[in-house]
Amino acid sequence: MDAPRLRTPRGRWIVAATVLGSSLTMLDGTVVNIALPAIAADLGATVSGLQWTVTGYTLTLAAFVLLGGSLGDRYGRARLFAVGTVWFTAASVACALAPTVDALVAARVTQGIGAALLTPGSLAILSASLDPRDRGAAIGLWSGLGGVAAAVGPVLGGWLVDLAGWRSVFWINVPLGVVVLAVTARHVPESRDPDATGRLDWFGAALVVAALAAVTFGAIDANAVAVGLGLVGVGVFAAWQRRAHHPLVAPALFSSRTFVGANVVTVAAYAALGGVFFLLLLQLQTALGYDAITAGVATLPITAAMLLLSSRTGALADRIGPRVPMTVGPIVAALGLALMTRIHPGATYVGAVLPAVVVFGVGLSILVAPLTAAAIGSVPSEHAGAASAVNNAVARTAQLLAVAALPGLVGITGTLDADTVGRGFTSAMWICVALLLAAAAAAFALVRTPARV
Repeated sequence: MDAPRLRTPRGRWIVAATVLGSSLTMLDGTVVNIALPAIAADLGATVSGLQWTVTGYTLTLAAFVLLGGSLGDRYGRARLFAVGTVWFTAASVACALAPTVDALVAARVTQGIGAALLTPGSLAILSASLDPRDRGAAIGLWSGLGGVAAAVGPVLGGWLVDLAGWRSVFWINVPLGVVVLAVTARHVPESRDPDATGRLDWFGAALVVAALAAVTFGAIDANAVAVGLGLVGVGVFAAWQRRAHHPLVAPALFSSRTFVGANVVTVAAYAALGGVFFLLLLQLQTALGYDAITAGVATLPITAAMLLLSSRTGALADRIGPRVPMTVGPIVAALGLALMTRIHPGATYVGAVLPAVVVFGVGLSILVAPLTAAAIGSVPSEHAGAASAVNNAVARTAQLLAVAALPGLVGITGTLDADTVGRGFTSAMWICVALLLAAAAAAFALVRTPARV
């Protein structure tokens, strides 16, 4: 059967399924941030406990997403997509029932594994199932709507926290997971990589988990030995991938200059995003005294910009190549973060918060879709699962390390209160500005040709 065009009913259902599935994990990556003050108050969590609540999920998502991509390429992307959805939904129930911070962190770690199984499959299904002529626009639509899900998380989370408490941000995943399963079973075709054979690289997967866990623990607890061991583990993993018969990360992927450049940009840009979305919502609730729903609504301009612009910038990158939007987007987003340094006690929404989130949202809209299209479109479609997994792993690892390290670097430790958050927020935003400018420089220097579709 011929691959459907994007504007056909089959094409739209495929996009809907992949967007719903990826949005489930993206939403949970941000919706929890708005609930952190409520979790701290209810469970007596410190800043360290809140960091682990966020990074526990991101840790296993980043560590297992490469394995998830390999499993999907071998055994069927739609099948792994469905398995990951079931796993993620069940772990969400465990999060909602957690009686202590430790139990919540353990459930979040489990939830991240489910996300790692379904995340790479969503984009690989999209790339392998649709007509190649529509792939760039479809990826732009996927990125834009997925970005909207991530951005709407604070609004939805704030409403749920104020209405029914912090546990409701996990219960909401149950009906969403059921919808994803139903749409997938009815409309998503199966696809595999015919060249994906042989044994899975379980040793490589174990190395990734151990290395990221060590770095995360060391960054949160300021343990230089653990960080060093984790970095050594990363080096060992890279060396092993060159020797393994069936590596998690095929070295051939990095023969594409665009693929390499896109992932370098991803490291810097997503580290900045991780720091911003973790700290901005805390600053709005502690320094400005917003309740959860007001803090979530305050970020709505980011959602609006992503919804209005992301598909257009994805199509633009298809025509002119990703280099220009990937350079301009981080610069605009950095300007938005510079404006965020004006958010302090006594600042008004219209005078300080609104201009910052509008400019930041526009910058993200220019960047995200072309970045995703560059990472996936620069490799043959049969390797879309591996490319998606690598890019997701890079993005989640960058976010993970930012949330683990940034609060300690700027002095946000101990008990969560206005003074603790406020004294480090401005410094953190300037660090994130530097990261976004580094992303722009990397895009300009490394991404020289249009992504191959």
